[in-house]
Amino acid sequence: MNIFMMILVAIFMVGFYMISSPSQRVIEQETEYAINKSDMRTIAECVSAKHNAQIMGTDFQDVCVNQNKIVSKFICLNASMRVTSCEILRNRRPEYSYIITAADAIPYDSYNDMLEILEEYFPDAGTFGIFLDGKIMLGGTSSARVIPDVIVKDMELQNGALVYFTQYEIPDEETVFSAPVQMDVVCPIGTVKTYRFGRWQCIGYNTKTDCGGDMIWDSELMMCVADETKKPLCAEQQTAVLVDSVWECVNPFPEKVCPSGMTARLNYSTLEWECVVDPNETVAAKKCDTINRGIIFGPVGTTARVPSTSCTDCERMITNPDTCASVCVPDPSKINDPACYPGDLDECSGPSRGVYFGFPNAAYVGNVSDVSGHLVPLDAAHSQNRKFNCLDCGDGEIDNEKSFPPYTAICK
Repeated sequence: MNIFMMILVAIFMVGFYMISSPSQRVIEQETEYAINKSDMRTIAECVSAKHNAQIMGTDFQDVCVNQNKIVSKFICLNASMRVTSCEILRNRRPEYSYIITAADAIPYDSYNDMLEILEEYFPDAGTFGIFLDGKIMLGGTSSARVIPDVIVKDMELQNGALVYFTQYEIPDEETVFSAPVQMDVVCPIGTVKTYRFGRWQCIGYNTKTDCGGDMIWDSELMMCVADETKKPLCAEQQTAVLVDSVWECVNPFPEKVCPSGMTARLNYSTLEWECVVDPNETVAAKKCDTINRGIIFGPVGTTARVPSTSCTDCERMITNPDTCASVCVPDPSKINDPACYPGDLDECSGPSRGVYFGFPNAAYVGNVSDVSGHLVPLDAAHSQNRKFNCLDCGDGEIDNEKSFPPYTAICK
């Protein structure tokens, strides 16, 4: 009988120890801590999402917003620290403008858990913390941010409320500029109406933007160039050659054997190799006895009067001694001539103005070696008057990398 009683007492003591042991209590406490911390993180993430949506001008709708009574507002204060309209009135904006998001008060024993969540997951949020006695306690720091009393009253903040506080700048309204009213300009055929230099002008329409064959318009070079996307895939030992603005596959290695003093050249009409005089072995002894003047520039198909002298007062003439052909190129030494630039050069300087020469077309540009390798614009913003002009970029700036004074001036 005594042995049976001892066994019962032993079983009872073992069960009591297992139920009330420290390990069991630790497990219950750890589980409760994790659940509370998860709830605090959910509230913090919901407040942050609502606040960010307010900043972006959108609306965040979630069940957590109603559950935690989260409210987000724009609040603006004047110099007297009174609530005012968040608008710019008579070119004056409020002294202070804030975006404030607040949740319902959390229990006092959850303060530490919430501060740990803010320190771990929102370290760069700034003023995101727990409201207590007119201040915001921040996670991970010993500092606190003071909230104006008028905002506390307007938001009806209570101790324990989770508050996200951000100051922002009210943006200026977009200014709309209208062009001055002017008389309607009727442009002749072949020109287009363009507003520049403060008035409407008739500018020649550029028809070279429509290139034929396998060519494409280059807006920087202002000319038609080969379209590499249309370049064909040729057979072995062949290469693609642009023949009459169309890609053709030809054999680059000639089979024709030429005598001494001659070299093989591809005839693009028949796509066959033929022997011609080697220009490297020919001595160019030809010199010009007479100068062929009268070269003029203008659109193909126009009727023009051949002048007695093809160059203007702002140009100089250069002659090819082999072809005896003469062309006109800009003369920078004439930039101070009133006939070439009637204005004051000092006024055409600074970050937004620059002097340029009015090149008439791409063929003219090709004869000017001084601008080789530089971009020469031939658009409506640049005059083609074969004189020196002033480019005014207005509120913009001159692109010093692309400009090449006094020949070209390009705005950024």
